[in-house]
Amino acid sequence: MTTATDRKWFLAVASLETCALCGSQGEQVAHRDYGKGMGLKTKSHMTAYLCGQCHRELTDGKEYDRAQKRAFMDRAIVETHSRLIDAGQLVLKVK
Repeated sequence: MTTATDRKWFLAVASLETCALCGSQGEQVAHRDYGKGMGLKTKSHMTAYLCGQCHRELTDGKEYDRAQKRAFMDRAIVETHSRLIDAGQLVLKVK
């Protein structure tokens, strides 16, 4: 994606307002923490809208192991995409 497209994506995700995991007021567009290189973020569409508490738990928390954190983040990304589709902000093209 281009930088302009990335900005549009982040604005769309941030418009969801509530955390994709717990439903509380969201405040952060969070990147998936794997599938990236040193100093690089994953692709923009691999993000979810999370509250600060869920984001901290998935990045620095000790309650869950790495596999569980990744599963939670993947679930949050799918939920984010679903909500964007429902809001008409993400339109699927079928060929």
